[in-house]
Amino acid sequence: AQDLLPADAWLDLFDLGGLPLFNQDNEAQPPPKVIALKRAIRESDAILFATPEYNYGVPGVLKNAIDCASRPYGDSAWAGKPVAIMGASVGLLGTVRAQLQLRQSFVFLNMLPVNQPEVMIGNAAKAFDSTGKLLDATSLKLLRTLLENLVRATRDQALVHDAQVGESA
Repeated sequence: AQDLLPADAWLDLFDLGGLPLFNQDNEAQPPPKVIALKRAIRESDAILFATPEYNYGVPGVLKNAIDCASRPYGDSAWAGKPVAIMGASVGLLGTVRAQLQLRQSFVFLNMLPVNQPEVMIGNAAKAFDSTGKLLDATSLKLLRTLLENLVRATRDQALVHDAQVGESA
Protein backbone atom coordinates (compact mmCIF):
# COMPACT_ATOMS: atom_id res chain seq x y z
CA ALA A 1 0.00 0.00 0.00
CA GLN A 2 2.90 2.38 0.76
CA ASP A 3 4.02 2.16 -2.87
CA LEU A 4 0.54 2.70 -4.31
CA LEU A 5 -0.54 5.81 -2.40
CA PRO A 6 -1.25 9.03 -4.27
CA ALA A 7 1.91 11.18 -4.37
CA ASP A 8 0.71 13.69 -1.74
CA ALA A 9 -0.44 11.12 0.83
CA TRP A 10 1.45 8.97 3.32
CA LEU A 11 0.79 5.97 5.48
CA ASP A 12 1.94 5.54 9.07
CA LEU A 13 1.88 2.06 10.57
CA PHE A 14 0.88 1.18 14.11
CA ASP A 15 2.18 -2.07 15.58
CA LEU A 16 -0.50 -3.76 17.68
CA GLY A 17 2.10 -5.98 19.33
CA GLY A 18 2.07 -5.52 23.09
CA LEU A 19 -1.42 -4.02 23.20
CA PRO A 20 -3.00 -5.39 26.38
CA LEU A 21 -6.34 -7.16 26.31
CA PHE A 22 -9.26 -4.79 26.75
CA ASN A 23 -10.32 -4.62 30.38
CA GLN A 24 -13.17 -2.33 31.33
CA ASP A 25 -11.78 -2.11 34.86
CA ASN A 26 -8.79 -0.17 33.44
CA GLU A 27 -10.75 2.38 31.38
CA ALA A 28 -10.14 5.24 33.79
CA GLN A 29 -6.37 4.68 33.65
CA PRO A 30 -5.56 2.99 30.34
CA PRO A 31 -2.15 1.40 29.79
CA PRO A 32 0.45 3.43 27.83
CA LYS A 33 0.04 1.34 24.65
CA VAL A 34 -3.71 2.07 24.61
CA ILE A 35 -3.03 5.78 25.08
CA ALA A 36 -0.55 5.66 22.19
CA LEU A 37 -3.07 3.83 19.97
CA LYS A 38 -5.83 6.35 20.65
CA ARG A 39 -3.42 9.24 20.05
CA ALA A 40 -2.27 7.75 16.74
CA ILE A 41 -5.88 7.31 15.60
CA ARG A 42 -6.89 10.83 16.61
CA GLU A 43 -3.86 12.32 14.85
CA SER A 44 -4.64 10.40 11.66
CA ASP A 45 -6.81 11.82 8.92
CA ALA A 46 -8.07 8.34 7.99
CA ILE A 47 -7.59 4.68 8.83
CA LEU A 48 -6.59 1.82 6.55
CA PHE A 49 -7.16 -1.61 8.07
CA ALA A 50 -5.04 -4.42 6.67
CA THR A 51 -6.30 -7.74 7.95
CA PRO A 52 -6.03 -11.45 7.44
CA GLU A 53 -9.00 -13.68 8.24
CA TYR A 54 -8.83 -16.25 11.01
CA ASN A 55 -11.55 -18.85 11.58
CA TYR A 56 -14.01 -16.97 9.36
CA GLY A 57 -13.52 -13.67 11.16
CA VAL A 58 -11.50 -10.73 12.40
CA PRO A 59 -8.25 -11.66 14.16
CA GLY A 60 -8.56 -11.27 17.92
CA VAL A 61 -5.71 -8.75 18.12
CA LEU A 62 -7.51 -6.42 15.69
CA LYS A 63 -10.86 -6.71 17.44
CA ASN A 64 -9.09 -6.01 20.73
CA ALA A 65 -7.48 -2.87 19.28
CA ILE A 66 -10.84 -1.64 18.02
CA ASP A 67 -12.37 -2.20 21.45
CA CYS A 68 -9.46 -0.54 23.31
CA ALA A 69 -9.63 2.60 21.17
CA SER A 70 -13.41 2.87 21.43
CA ARG A 71 -13.56 3.02 25.20
CA PRO A 72 -14.60 4.38 27.60
CA TYR A 73 -18.04 4.94 26.14
CA GLY A 74 -18.22 8.48 24.79
CA ASP A 75 -14.45 8.69 24.20
CA SER A 76 -14.02 6.67 21.03
CA ALA A 77 -11.00 7.61 18.93
CA TRP A 78 -12.72 6.14 15.84
CA ALA A 79 -15.73 8.48 15.54
CA GLY A 80 -15.97 10.31 12.24
CA LYS A 81 -12.82 8.76 10.73
CA PRO A 82 -12.81 7.81 7.05
CA VAL A 83 -11.78 4.16 6.87
CA ALA A 84 -10.98 1.50 4.30
CA ILE A 85 -10.17 -2.20 4.49
CA MET A 86 -7.81 -4.42 2.59
CA GLY A 87 -6.99 -7.99 3.36
CA ALA A 88 -5.28 -11.13 2.22
CA SER A 89 -5.72 -14.75 3.17
CA VAL A 90 -4.53 -18.14 2.02
CA GLY A 91 -8.16 -19.14 1.49
CA LEU A 92 -10.04 -18.81 -1.78
CA LEU A 93 -12.40 -16.07 -0.53
CA GLY A 94 -9.70 -13.81 0.82
CA THR A 95 -11.00 -11.87 3.79
CA VAL A 96 -14.69 -11.60 2.93
CA ARG A 97 -16.03 -12.59 6.34
CA ALA A 98 -13.46 -10.62 8.35
CA GLN A 99 -14.26 -7.52 6.33
CA LEU A 100 -18.00 -7.96 6.90
CA GLN A 101 -17.38 -8.13 10.65
CA LEU A 102 -15.26 -4.97 10.52
CA ARG A 103 -18.00 -3.15 8.63
CA GLN A 104 -20.47 -4.03 11.39
CA SER A 105 -18.18 -2.36 13.93
CA PHE A 106 -17.89 0.73 11.72
CA VAL A 107 -21.63 1.35 12.05
CA PHE A 108 -21.63 1.49 15.84
CA LEU A 109 -18.33 3.38 16.00
CA ASN A 110 -19.54 6.02 13.51
CA MET A 111 -16.66 5.43 11.13
CA LEU A 112 -17.05 6.51 7.51
CA PRO A 113 -16.22 3.51 5.31
CA VAL A 114 -14.99 3.63 1.75
CA ASN A 115 -17.01 0.74 0.36
CA GLN A 116 -15.52 0.29 -3.09
CA PRO A 117 -13.53 -1.35 -4.41
CA GLU A 118 -13.32 -4.29 -2.07
CA VAL A 119 -9.76 -5.58 -1.76
CA MET A 120 -9.96 -9.21 -0.66
CA ILE A 121 -6.94 -11.10 -1.90
CA GLY A 122 -7.40 -14.87 -1.88
CA ASN A 123 -4.68 -17.46 -2.41
CA ALA A 124 -2.20 -15.02 -0.90
CA ALA A 125 0.71 -17.44 -1.29
CA LYS A 126 0.42 -16.98 -5.05
CA ALA A 127 -0.44 -13.26 -5.01
CA PHE A 128 2.74 -12.17 -3.17
CA ASP A 129 6.42 -12.89 -3.70
CA SER A 130 8.73 -14.16 -0.95
CA THR A 131 9.43 -10.59 0.27
CA GLY A 132 5.73 -9.73 0.64
CA LYS A 133 5.47 -7.69 -2.55
CA LEU A 134 2.04 -7.92 -4.18
CA LEU A 135 2.36 -9.31 -7.69
CA ASP A 136 -1.25 -9.84 -8.80
CA ALA A 137 -2.10 -7.11 -11.34
CA THR A 138 -5.84 -7.09 -10.59
CA SER A 139 -5.23 -6.80 -6.85
CA LEU A 140 -2.71 -3.99 -7.42
CA LYS A 141 -5.25 -2.06 -9.48
CA LEU A 142 -8.00 -2.55 -6.88
CA LEU A 143 -5.70 -1.52 -4.05
CA ARG A 144 -4.53 1.60 -5.86
CA THR A 145 -8.16 2.60 -6.52
CA LEU A 146 -9.13 1.93 -2.89
CA LEU A 147 -6.30 4.15 -1.66
CA GLU A 148 -7.26 6.93 -4.09
CA ASN A 149 -10.87 6.69 -2.90
CA LEU A 150 -9.80 6.81 0.75
CA VAL A 151 -7.68 9.91 0.16
CA ARG A 152 -10.57 11.56 -1.72
CA ALA A 153 -13.07 10.69 1.03
CA THR A 154 -10.68 12.06 3.64
CA ARG A 155 -10.33 15.35 1.81
CA ASP A 156 -14.08 15.58 1.27
CA GLN A 157 -14.66 14.96 4.98
CA ALA A 158 -12.15 17.69 5.86
CA LEU A 159 -13.99 20.15 3.60
CA VAL A 160 -17.31 19.30 5.28
CA HIS A 161 -15.73 19.71 8.72
CA ASP A 162 -14.17 23.06 7.76
CA ALA A 163 -17.50 24.30 6.41
CA GLN A 164 -19.29 23.28 9.62
CA VAL A 165 -16.68 25.00 11.76
CA GLY A 166 -17.03 28.14 9.62
CA GLU A 167 -20.81 28.13 10.03
CA SER A 168 -20.60 27.86 13.81
CA ALA A 169 -18.02 30.62 14.17
